[in-house]
Amino acid sequence: MMRARELRELSIDELQQKEKDLKEEFFNLRFQRGTGQLENLMRLAHVKHDIARVKTVLRERREKGEQ
Repeated sequence: MMRARELRELSIDELQQKEKDLKEEFFNLRFQRGTGQLENLMRLAHVKHDIARVKTVLRERREKGEQ
């Protein structure tokens, strides 16, 4: 699980890439859950929360006017 403090140290491009990677991981985890192959169901929740953290930091940056 990522911390917001760690995310704030990343650039906007890195944050956007992190969001993309997390969304892909979330999709794969949902697919595994659907086929009965997912062993750690909590991983879904952790990835979902990480996506929300990344989006929050990105929104904060955009409100500050950073590009």
